[in-house]
Amino acid sequence: MNQTNEGVRLQKVLADAGIASRRACEDLIAAGRVTVDGEKVTWFGARVDPETAVIHVDGKRIPTRTELRYYALNKPRGVVSTMSDPRGRKTLAAYVGDVPERLYHVGRLDTDTEGLILLTNDGELANRLMHPRYGVSKTYLAEVHGPIDRDLGRRLKKGVELADGFAKADAFRIFDQVGRRVLVEVTLHEGRKHIVRRLLAEVGYPVQQLARTEFGPIKLGRLQSGTIRALSTKEIGELYAAVEL
Repeated sequence: MNQTNEGVRLQKVLADAGIASRRACEDLIAAGRVTVDGEKVTWFGARVDPETAVIHVDGKRIPTRTELRYYALNKPRGVVSTMSDPRGRKTLAAYVGDVPERLYHVGRLDTDTEGLILLTNDGELANRLMHPRYGVSKTYLAEVHGPIDRDLGRRLKKGVELADGFAKADAFRIFDQVGRRVLVEVTLHEGRKHIVRRLLAEVGYPVQQLARTEFGPIKLGRLQSGTIRALSTKEIGELYAAVEL
């Protein structure tokens, strides 16, 4: 950050990031709600390098590097969680449209699992989201056959021993039930392969269908199957916060 003619005016960087209009961004700066590289900035003449500056508004980091892209995709069943496949199966690349940047998937979903998967070219963020240290939660809806034991939630939250180690749910609830068809919601923070399927099978409830509905602060919401959308500036800031960026 500097007061010379180098760089871009801070209020323009904020406006370009989608925070608010340039005039409203000046109000944010004047109110002391903006920091650059850890320093509070209150003068309108401040200039920054969007490619290197770390900017926070109200304590949340905002994306300023113009080449970085962040998307949420509702992956259909049968699609492989890769960007290319030597066996010719349908991959995530089929849904990125004409995005010129090379995107990477954040973690994977089983081919038979549908739902929310994140795509980005922000390598640092992606690595942190997948790293066990940050314990980013994921929420799934699983269809199982009922009836459901009254103590199932307690058992899952207490944890069970799997072939590759201990596993447990952070949260559990019955989401919906029609006859023997029961939808249960499971939240956990790890990403071992087939972990939700294995966890439920271990306690006697093999999964019939599975969908991820949340990844940290990002929710699937009403995003249609096979549809991709750009994350909002607010959502990107929440992802940064989740992994202490």
